[in-house]
Amino acid sequence: MNFEILIPITLFASIAYAIKAVVDARVRRQLVQSNVSQELVRSIVEGDEARRRHASLRWGIVLVALGLGFAVIEGLDWTEVTPGGVAVLLVFTGLGNLGYYLLARRLGV
Repeated sequence: MNFEILIPITLFASIAYAIKAVVDARVRRQLVQSNVSQELVRSIVEGDEARRRHASLRWGIVLVALGLGFAVIEGLDWTEVTPGGVAVLLVFTGLGNLGYYLLARRLGV
């Protein structure tokens, strides 16, 4: 693997995440410092926490579905990238997203 490419990508992703964390913290601080009702602050924080949990659930389901897609490709002993292999991965990604949608509707989100 070319670590010469991976290291700068990881560096930029880390910087972007750090900037996002600082901006989110600053917005929350300004929200608390402005004379906004506690109910509004609590609802914003709870909504943000719920969005994070649902994002984790969605990515978990999609990644498990992609793992199953790769298992199918390995089980069929496909060793080269073909349109059929890409289609299998896209189908499993779509099934993962649909699975998340159905689970989210069942949970009442």
